[in-house]
Amino acid sequence: MAVTVDEAKCIGCGACVAICPVVFEMGDNGKSKVKDANGECDLEASKSGCPVGAISL
Repeated sequence: MAVTVDEAKCIGCGACVAICPVVFEMGDNGKSKVKDANGECDLEASKSGCPVGAISL
């Protein structure tokens, strides 16, 4: 499944990293980024847990 993070929307809260650390990580700019789109985790939970809707599947 393709997963992206809209860095313009991301506020760097870290919810996606907390829910799915195998797929997401915090970048040097303090915002989330995809580190392994093929990692196994609950991407739907990460998407719904993002308070600003920055994650797309």
